[in-house]
Amino acid sequence: MRGILLVVLLLLAGCGVRPSGVTDAGDAPTGLAPGVTLYFVDGTGALRPQLRGSGHLGSVTEAVSLLLTGPGSGGDRLHTEIQAHGMTRVIVTTVPEALRIILPLDPQDVTPRGADQIVCTALGVHVQSGGSRQTAVQLGFVHPAPGSEAPRHCPLIR
Repeated sequence: MRGILLVVLLLLAGCGVRPSGVTDAGDAPTGLAPGVTLYFVDGTGALRPQLRGSGHLGSVTEAVSLLLTGPGSGGDRLHTEIQAHGMTRVIVTTVPEALRIILPLDPQDVTPRGADQIVCTALGVHVQSGGSRQTAVQLGFVHPAPGSEAPRHCPLIR
């Protein structure tokens, strides 16, 4: 019996499991959020964040839909370069290394700065939810034009 106990102790002591060092898995999700950050354009043409208090972060779909409604009454001289024509329903899917956002718009409804508004809003929510800053965003349109669906990154989030 003593021999069996000795064998068991030796097996447990020499099982080959070694302690490992600390591994970095990136930033943790931020948890509770007072609202969602939407990106609009100021008088100089620069992107500016606007916190829209909702009591929660929400999803990328909700954030982009909210962005399409415009800067709201507290716009602080901010404007949008997206002509949404009252259409706010978007579809967001995840493809390898990217978020794909299908917009109810045509490419001519969105200036290059307007595309940045959408990309930064989507990526901001994605990162706050624990996603990678390196994720690209692809904008899909009702009638896509050549190059309109190329992967994009937010110039403010790197």
